Amino acid sequence: MLIATLDDTARHQRTSVLKREVELTVVMPCLNEEKTVGTCVRKAVDTINTLGIEGEVVVVDNGSTDRSIAVAEAAGARVVSHHLKGYGNALRRGFDEARGTYVIMGDADDSYDFTDLGRFVDKLRGGADLCLGNRLGGTIKPGAMPPLHQYFGNPGLTWLTNRLFHAQIGDVYCGMRGFRRDSIRRLNLSMPGMELATEMVIKSKLSKLKMVEIPVTLWPDGRDRKPHLRSFRDGWRTLRFMLMLCPTVLFLYPGLLMMLTGLLAIPITLAAGRGDWSHYFGPNFLFGSSVIALSGFHLLLFGLLAKLHAARIDPVVFADRTIDRLTSFFRVERGLLYGGSLLAMAAGIGGAVIYYWWQTTQVPNPGYWIFAGTLFMLGIETVFVGFLMGILDLSRERTRLG
Repeated sequence: MLIATLDDTARHQRTSVLKREVELTVVMPCLNEEKTVGTCVRKAVDTINTLGIEGEVVVVDNGSTDRSIAVAEAAGARVVSHHLKGYGNALRRGFDEARGTYVIMGDADDSYDFTDLGRFVDKLRGGADLCLGNRLGGTIKPGAMPPLHQYFGNPGLTWLTNRLFHAQIGDVYCGMRGFRRDSIRRLNLSMPGMELATEMVIKSKLSKLKMVEIPVTLWPDGRDRKPHLRSFRDGWRTLRFMLMLCPTVLFLYPGLLMMLTGLLAIPITLAAGRGDWSHYFGPNFLFGSSVIALSGFHLLLFGLLAKLHAARIDPVVFADRTIDRLTSFFRVERGLLYGGSLLAMAAGIGGAVIYYWWQTTQVPNPGYWIFAGTLFMLGIETVFVGFLMGILDLSRERTRLG
């Protein structure tokens, strides 16, 4: 009878919430958290009531096979189910279901303190778009985080995020954070797994949202099973995702270095009187330099096209003035001009080699032929990449006439 009364009260509270304006939604992803989800929900509900906030608790069930749903509902949560597996998928469903102006997310394993909601709300009310918890700058209780994560994984990924994106945060992976619902919706979050936490930080930085941090305490979770997090799998997925969001580091820098190194090595070697079979810096060295130059040029083009594509599919997050200026400048006609110039240089050098061979039946220094071939390849690709960039940028053509 008591359980039934509690369930009726919880249902009445949830129905009442749906009929009024909500300032705060607390979102908890849940997968077989029967042992702890009730405690987390009750802490959140009690804190919302204590603060006098119009709020709700949304638990996103991600396929639990235990009593998690019943326990969460009995504690006062609104439970929604999501069939797509993954931490990120569950959270994004929760964000879609949230009705609050502000959303605070946290794990349902009782490792975060849901009586601490007030500090997040204060920061959001004060104008922050994203308020991140910082465990590394707060308190990590003994046994709450494996040493591999505490001293290597989390600090390493945080450092890399700050280096690549100038995020200036202290804990990229903290699972307790709050944000303005309308601000986060502009980011088009899409990652299905643990890397969603990093995606939120990176896209917030790229979108120039206001981010703040507050120190939090991480407690040992109340599970009686292994955590869902897989150190190396999820760490690699996060690293991979960060690199894909940073074509400058992944493609442009190494591509430019390789292209300049390989391309300059050939004329310098020829000017020094090398390049024939009698020297270490002979045809084999020059052929290797050519391969390096062409590979670098490919990486450079991949990076430019990746940035152009990203800016077109998600201009709110990936708008780049440098790429806009480049695509405005590097039109199809200029691709033909620059590529044609490289082809003319290749023809001049290669033509001299062919003429000498025709006259003497001997090939002069093979380095000249390798250099001509390298310039020919660069010229051909420059011509056609001009057309490719034009295709990707067709939306601008209507503004260019005249």
